[in-house]
Amino acid sequence: MRVFVVAGEPSGDRLGGALMEGLRSLQPYVQFDGVGGPLMQAQGLNSRFPMSELSVMGLVEVLPKFFHLKRRIAETAQAVLDMQPDVLITIDSPDFSLRVAKLVKAQSNIRTVHYVAPSVWAWRPGRADKMAKVIDHVLALLPFEPPYMERAGMECDFVGHPVASEPIATEDDIAAFRNAYDLGDAPILLALPGSRRGEVDRLAPVFGQALDLYLRDHPDTRIVVPAVAHMVETVQAHLENWPGHPVVVDPRNLPADEATAQKRAGFAAADLALAASGTVSLELAAQATPMVIAYRLSWLTQKMAERMVKLDTVTLVNLVSETRTVPECLLDDCQPDKIAEALGQVAATPDLQQQAMAETMQRLGRGGEAPGLRAARAVLERMAG
Repeated sequence: MRVFVVAGEPSGDRLGGALMEGLRSLQPYVQFDGVGGPLMQAQGLNSRFPMSELSVMGLVEVLPKFFHLKRRIAETAQAVLDMQPDVLITIDSPDFSLRVAKLVKAQSNIRTVHYVAPSVWAWRPGRADKMAKVIDHVLALLPFEPPYMERAGMECDFVGHPVASEPIATEDDIAAFRNAYDLGDAPILLALPGSRRGEVDRLAPVFGQALDLYLRDHPDTRIVVPAVAHMVETVQAHLENWPGHPVVVDPRNLPADEATAQKRAGFAAADLALAASGTVSLELAAQATPMVIAYRLSWLTQKMAERMVKLDTVTLVNLVSETRTVPECLLDDCQPDKIAEALGQVAATPDLQQQAMAETMQRLGRGGEAPGLRAARAVLERMAG
């Protein structure tokens, strides 16, 4: 069996790695080609170019790289056509992935699977109908998504999220993490300003100012910043202006599995987290770490989003648990004073989020078959028809 698989950012690499592991367990002679990060490469993928080239979000951020991304889209689609795989699996990053699928479908009958349903329940509902023209099968992370995809004419299976099946860090893991970074018994606040350069450049200065305000009332707190490999130097440059001598968790010299385990231990060790919006909220929930979510977009992208977003929350923990327990400081509310105030409230009542985080993990498949294996099984069963 030959599979061409494409992911464009760290969260997609996580999904892709788990899916590839599942496919390999069900089809031992599977061959992979495509684009991915370290977790997918650990499963045998030789990425055609660095996945970080695709980690761009927002209209303003995409424009300077438009022609380069357009070339990569054409190059990737041609590689799929040359390989003639049994299936093309694209993972999230819809602006890139669906354009590749469109070119492939225009010249072949190669089966297409997209992993991560577009958030049509949140904004731009017409995307599902457009997507159905080039995608045969959708793998959904959230339990309420399949009807939206099926209504548009695509096959869709809820497969859960790999984060729900990951180990929970032990007390020994936490102690080793604290010892490795000389954190002692101090309270730990994780700061996670994103995995893309544009969002880090936008959020890191605001996060730094918010943490300065927070540390005035919590001076013993240590700031820990887990960074993705391709963003370490960018993060370090921003931290020169941050208070509290923050500690950077640098995964660059570690094997992928060790880097993941260290990040997991850091999340579990933390008493509180300030994070950009995205999949990271699920990673924090998996380790039962209370959080505040903060995010802002470029001006033009924000104005477009304000017209299209239909929900009162963007945090996956809030959405999946059907609560609003995780505070958000979004768009115009992404201000240092508001973030610091939210952090103080969560620090004073950390148990308020525990039930919502546990419910989120249960609904995403904790305790059941590994989502990566479920996703692989869904791909194979739908192919068999």
